This record gives sequence, structure tokens and C-alpha cells, in this order.
Amino acid sequence: MNQTQMFSIKKFDFDSNLVNEFNNIHYVKDLWPVVYILSDEIVKEAYVGETADMYSRMRSHLKNNTKNKLTAVHLILSERFNKSATLDIESNLIKYISGDGQYKLINGNIGLANHNYYQKREVYGDIFKSIWDNLRTIGIAKHSIDYIDNSDLFKYSPYKALTQEQKNGLKVIMKNLLDNTYKNIIIEGGAGTGKTILAIFLFKLINTSNEDFNFEEFGDEELEFLEMVFELKKKYPNPKMALVVPMSSFRSTLKKVFKNIKGLNANMVIGPAEIVKDTFDIIIVDESHRLRRRVNLGAYFRAFDVVCEKLNFDKHSCSELDWIVKQSESAVFFYDENQSIKPSDVKKEDFDKLKSHSLSKTEYLKSQFRVKGGNDYVNYIDNLLKCKLTKSDIIFNVKEYEFILFDSIESILSEIKARDIENGLSRLVAGYSWPWITNKKDAKQDYDIEIGNTRLKWNSTNIDWVNSLNSINEVGCIHTIQGYDLNYTGVIFGKEITYDKKNNQIKILKEYYHDVNGKQSIVDVEELKDFILNIYKTIMLRGIKGTYVYVCDKDLRDYFSEFIPKYKIKKETEYLEDNKIVPYVNSIPLYDLNVAAGYFSELQTVKDFKWIALNKTYKISDELFACKVIGESMNKIIPNGSICMFRKYSGGSRDGKIVLVEHSSIQDPDFGSGYTIKEYRSKKSIKNDTWSHESIILKPLSFNPDYEEIVIEDDELINLKVIGIFETIL
Repeated sequence: MNQTQMFSIKKFDFDSNLVNEFNNIHYVKDLWPVVYILSDEIVKEAYVGETADMYSRMRSHLKNNTKNKLTAVHLILSERFNKSATLDIESNLIKYISGDGQYKLINGNIGLANHNYYQKREVYGDIFKSIWDNLRTIGIAKHSIDYIDNSDLFKYSPYKALTQEQKNGLKVIMKNLLDNTYKNIIIEGGAGTGKTILAIFLFKLINTSNEDFNFEEFGDEELEFLEMVFELKKKYPNPKMALVVPMSSFRSTLKKVFKNIKGLNANMVIGPAEIVKDTFDIIIVDESHRLRRRVNLGAYFRAFDVVCEKLNFDKHSCSELDWIVKQSESAVFFYDENQSIKPSDVKKEDFDKLKSHSLSKTEYLKSQFRVKGGNDYVNYIDNLLKCKLTKSDIIFNVKEYEFILFDSIESILSEIKARDIENGLSRLVAGYSWPWITNKKDAKQDYDIEIGNTRLKWNSTNIDWVNSLNSINEVGCIHTIQGYDLNYTGVIFGKEITYDKKNNQIKILKEYYHDVNGKQSIVDVEELKDFILNIYKTIMLRGIKGTYVYVCDKDLRDYFSEFIPKYKIKKETEYLEDNKIVPYVNSIPLYDLNVAAGYFSELQTVKDFKWIALNKTYKISDELFACKVIGESMNKIIPNGSICMFRKYSGGSRDGKIVLVEHSSIQDPDFGSGYTIKEYRSKKSIKNDTWSHESIILKPLSFNPDYEEIVIEDDELINLKVIGIFETIL
């Protein structure tokens, strides 16, 4: 039985007649475990639940003042569902619907309830994927699971289950907020310890109505947790809350996240200067190490002075930290002194003074939740940059995490682009070792960074650069990346940082550091060194799955090569001899598109292909095949002569993906007659008040602007065949 036959989805009106309609559904009559989604198409709100007693559950929901405003219910039914299955599917639906952004969830349970399953969750993984595809078809969901996994809305969703350590962290914060002894709570934690997640969870908990919590799904621990939430809500019945985010780029991202969470809104996320407009019951400051003082502020000097004047502070001696303390009844500061990166940041001494105050309490987050290398990787990076490693230390080489040193800028650029195709959210980031030329109106060149024959451009936007359209072809700086998660980070160490072998220490060459506001007023080069090392440590802790490193300075590169695994140039494709070939067990076929005749399905009979072994570990199946890509029309992603792996296309979304297509009208100079590899774009137009496809655009991704789009229109579309979706370069 295939996955699509293992369940059904039935839609009903959500009204008083609903229970009568259930009489025709044996799953409901026989008290079978069911997953359901309540929704309203107009207000775009939804609720996800599971139960074995739909009669009583729906009666209860119809009496609820929030849920009874919804208009439809979708039942997800299967004879194979048990309690474990429905709990798991419910949990996944809550996570992915909240991350999808199509509907705002009104569920109150968020990420508190952790269920015990008597079957492994992997058992239901394929079923959930099929359910999700069906929900996309009927309009309940919009985006693919892969897309949502990489979205900020999903990463910062309060509906994802908290770990026990994260729950403990939230309890500590709430306990201190309830204790009238303390006004200021400082939560110290390094990069990746989940500070932003805790801030969003706290906002959501306090701003969720009591009746929206489903107490049936909570155990004793969760109920104890909720008691603290309710005590906070009693203390602050209509709380005035603000999340202060100093960096404009990350602030913009979190505004979008808050906008899509029921009970929260974008206006809750503010910059430090906005604090002057009002006083607040609770202020939470994320990345509080980036709060500023009156040093090297550039154009911000005037705005800083205005706030100081309104709050009756001496502009020369106060900071944004002082503003927040004054304007809040309670303040929570998420702080990491090792992520302070420039002289304008509030001094460590000011935070130390705040921590020593009798009205302040300091707590600590220790576990790292971002990088798969864990705390071992974090400590290794710290010791590497502080030159505390010795030759007796084992080179960091963890199976779950890719930490690689590259000798060539071309190689790291190629690999980051390959990882972006495979995983998304893979970006190049660099130290501020090159001036930003392209942001000037009279710029005489279209690049900022030149390394050998490679020319690159700094980030073209400061706002949410990570998710911007052309970011894969640009290089981000610390100001665009701090606070964000990536899957893979390519880190370029610039010319401003070198290594003194004689004294075993990293040295800074100030003349090559081009962040003017980052070095102006600094006299002691050791102070500048601390900031620059903090920058590199911060960007080396962005990558969830891996960090790739390229070093411009030879001495520093030689030092790193003792402690970072080196990039191994991929071997030439291995062609297997006939007596060693086990098709789709140890090898996949490599087709020659220029030799092939007829439709691709007929290639199975063509003798002009070879079997090749895979250089990487993939789950080999007969869905995979390879082709050699000749030419420069896709060289932003696929270098000339690359052998690429594809997955046979069997349906689903292809828009925006790199595809291998066949069409009788195609005369691609790279592939000959009939075939091409391009980015697939569908273009729609309105005809007679209905949507209809007008054309398909096959878009080249080349550094050479002479390559033109291939446009296939109207009647020609019937002969267009998508053969495969690009997976990776072998």
C-alpha cells in the first residue's frame, strides 16, 4: 500500500450540525484516533488537534469563544493510526503550519508538551510528508517542508518543542520575573544557546489566553510550568512588553516572525531608541552585547543625544543599557561578551556593574543548540583563535559536522554554492578586510573583494541579507549575519589578521581593517584584536551543518592547517568495470545527452552510457542518474565540465529549481538538440478572469550576460518534458 492510500482527508463545516455528520464516519463512531485541523479561510487562523473522541472534542471547541469563530474542519483519518501516530502527526502539523505562514495558529500548547511514543517517530515520517503534500493541494499549506525547514518563521517558532534545558532556562527567567527582589535579569549564553528562542517563547506564553491552553495534553511538569505562566499573567494582566533588538537587519527579521504569530505583532519588536516613547512592564533585550554607547556612532550621534535629553541622561556618560533599565519595570538581558564587535558596543565593565547591583540577578545558558559540532566545536574554535591548541591536540574531525580548510578561494566558493543547492542557506561571510566600494553612487567597479583572479561583492543590502535574492553570489559581513542561522558558512579570513609563529599568537594588521567605525578611537591594538577575534568567532558559529574556511594570509593559513581538516580535491569520476557494476547498489548511470535519441525514457536502451560510483554517501536508488554538463550557461552554479547528479522528476513543484528538460524546439549550444539544463520559471497571466500558464522560462545562471533565456509558450508547452531535478555536483 502506498502512502497516499494510508490516509484520507475529509472536510466539513464547523458548526452545530457537525456531530450529526460524524455518524457516517466509522473512525469517529468507533472512537479511532484522529488528527484534525480547524480553520477559517477569511481570517487565516487555524487550530490543530488530535483525539479519539471527536464528538466530545468538537462540542468543547464549539463552546470555546476563540475556536468557535473558525468555519471548517479537516479530519485526517487512517486505519493505521494509533495514539503515537496521531500525537506525532499533530506535533508536526503544529510546527509546520506555524512555519508555513499561510495560517496563524491559535494553539496554546506551543512547544511545552513532550509526548512519549511507543513507536519510533521515523515510522510516521513518510506518512506526514504525504499528508503535507495533500494539505498543500487543498490550500491549507503553501510551502514545501524543505522550504519551511530553512525559514526564519520555522526556526523561531514557539510551536517547536523545547528541550529540557530550554524549559529549565525559561523557568529560571519566569521565577526571577515573579521575584520582586530583582528588576534586572542577565542571561549569559554563547552563540547558539537559544537566547532568541527563549525570548519569543516568553512573549508567546504571556500573550496567550488561558482558555487556549489544552490541559489534556500536559503532564505534571508542564502543568507546574503553566502555573508560573499564570502567576506572571496575574502580575501583568495586560502587559506592556517589548523585544529590543539592536541590529537593524535581525530586528527586521524578527518583526516578520512576530507578525505571523497569533497574539504577537511586529510593533513589539523595537530598536533601542524607540524605548523613549513609553515605559514597559517587561523589556527583553536580545543580543544586548550590541547595545551602544556614544562612541563612533556616525550618523546616529544626533538621535542618541535626543533620547538622552528626553530621559535626562548625560549623553557622554550613559548608554542604551541605561535607557532600558530606566524605562522598564523588569528587564531581561540576553548577553554574550564574546560577541561584542566594535567600540560603540556597551563596555563589559558596564554590564559587570549592572550584574553586581542588588536589584540584578545573573543566570547562565551553557548548552549549544545551533551547530551540530556541539560544545566541543565551540570550545575548539575558542582555543584555536586564542592559540591554546598544541600539536598534541587531535584535529577537530566530527562525523556530524563539516569543518574544512580550503587552499583555494575558487574551491570554497564552488562548495558553498553546491551546499546551497543541496541544503539552502549556505553563504560566504568575511572579515572587514576590504573597503565597501560598490555602495557608493560613483562606484567605478562592480566588485569589492579581489582574491587572486576572483572578484566578489559585499552584501548589496543590510536588511535580511541572508534571505535576499542574490546573497549566494555575494559576501556578507558581521553586521548582516549576527543573530542568524545558516546551514553552511564559508568564512574568509582577510588580510587584517595574521599569525606570529615565534610568539604563537594571532596578530592584527590595523591598516587592512576597513570598518572605520570599528577601529576609530582605538589606540591599543590588543583592544582591536579582541573585537576582530570576536567577529571571526561569531561568524564561525553560524553554520548548523558545517563551516568552511579560507585564509588570505599564508602564516595564518599554515597555523590553521595544523588544526583544521584540509579540503580534498574530488577525485575524477570513477567509472566502474563491467564485472564490478551492481546497478543502483554501488553505482548510477552517466548519460551522454548529445548521443541520446528520442525521449529520455528510451535512454534505458542506449548503450552509450557508463556506470559511475558516487564520491559521496547517498542513498542510491534507481531514481538517480548523472549527466556531464558542458558549457558556461550555468557556471554560477555548475562549472563547465562538471558531472552532476539528478533525481528523476516524478511530479510536484519545480519552479525555481535547476532542471534537465527536453523539448524539440531547444537548440542549446551547450547540449545540442533537444536538451538543456536551466533554472525553471513558470510565468502566469490572467485570461478571462482565470489563471492560466502563458509560458515557461528556462533561465541561464551564468556570469556571461550573453546567454539568453529560453522561452516556451502556449501550444509548445505540451511537448516540454522535465526529466530530472538537479541534486549535486559529483
